[in-house]
Amino acid sequence: MEERYLTVSALTKYIKYKFDHDHNLEEVLLEGEISNFKHNSRGHFYFTLKDEGASISVTMFSSFAKTVKFIPKDGMKVFVKGNVTVYEPSGTYQINIKEMKSDGIGDLYLAFQQLKAELEREGLFAEHHKKQIPYFPKCIGVITSPTGAAIKDIVHTVSRRYPLTKIILYPAIVQGEDAKKDIVKQIQLANEQSLCDVLIVGRGGGSIEDLWAFNERIVARAIYDSHIPIISAVGHEIDFSIADFVADVRAATPTAAAELATPSLDMLKGNVNYYVDRMTKYMQQLFHNAKLIVANMDRRMDALNPLAKLKHKQTLLKEYSKQLNYLIQHILLDKKSRFKFLEGKLSALNPLNIMDKGYSISSINQEIITDITKVKVEDIMTTKLKNGEIKSKIFEVIENGKEDL
Repeated sequence: MEERYLTVSALTKYIKYKFDHDHNLEEVLLEGEISNFKHNSRGHFYFTLKDEGASISVTMFSSFAKTVKFIPKDGMKVFVKGNVTVYEPSGTYQINIKEMKSDGIGDLYLAFQQLKAELEREGLFAEHHKKQIPYFPKCIGVITSPTGAAIKDIVHTVSRRYPLTKIILYPAIVQGEDAKKDIVKQIQLANEQSLCDVLIVGRGGGSIEDLWAFNERIVARAIYDSHIPIISAVGHEIDFSIADFVADVRAATPTAAAELATPSLDMLKGNVNYYVDRMTKYMQQLFHNAKLIVANMDRRMDALNPLAKLKHKQTLLKEYSKQLNYLIQHILLDKKSRFKFLEGKLSALNPLNIMDKGYSISSINQEIITDITKVKVEDIMTTKLKNGEIKSKIFEVIENGKEDL
């Protein structure tokens, strides 16, 4: 019997036919680890799914790949669903998948964390890029659903706190696949019109799927590029979105966003009263200081008046004259008293005053005789009395106990 040889293509087609018509291979659920991941320019995913004992090639075409919420990476454990088939050019079998989920952590949460880390590296969360919210806004733009509770809460809060401001609603779809594009469109429109001082972008609460439009890259980029300051108000207090991190200010709720965008009327009244009180006290102090200055100027003017100065000098002259007379009288009295004191002492020491008591002073050749040995016979002696002098000649000198012949 003649042997029949098949071509490789024929065999491969046969094997592919078997794979494609095996009901067990039409919808296969696999788990494994991603290896050699590639994302080509057309949006297709190509990688190897492996475990400890085997591996299989995986293809995920762009129409299905764009539904994946996270960015696949090597080493990531995933769950996939698809059909097993044969890739004829290489004669290898593979699985074409339509769904892929991450293992252990939710796909949306994982996608959130990956985008958050990426945008943070790009600097979209940097504090120095954030703009100041105006304190007294003339107009507030609100980008949200026109029928949701968020716009009602915002309008009510703004009207209560600061009714002077105007509100412009930029209606947007805030849930579903078209929401991200609609939100971006309204942010760009508000910036083109430049009618508002601040924008509130957000919506009320919901599931992570409901809020997902505010975790999209294009929404984050639109918020970052806005020249109008933006307050993000997505969900409830416990909800955080990418928009919260990019916005200039994050509010826990739409109501909180309205409070952050407006000053409190009661607070403003309190501030006005405070400043009025301060101004009143300041003016009172100012008037008091002015009075002191005027009074001081009056005194200085009086001091500079020639008549006043002459009167002042005359008063001083009289006072100085009195002081001078007093000093002269005091000095004269002191001198008189001193003179009498010295006169008394001098009188007490004057030898002539002794003569009043009967004493006399004898001298020879104008030398007072104090010693008998200084006298000789025939000397002429002058004796001074109280009322005159006596001249006598010595004819005898008698020393105590002796006689000079």
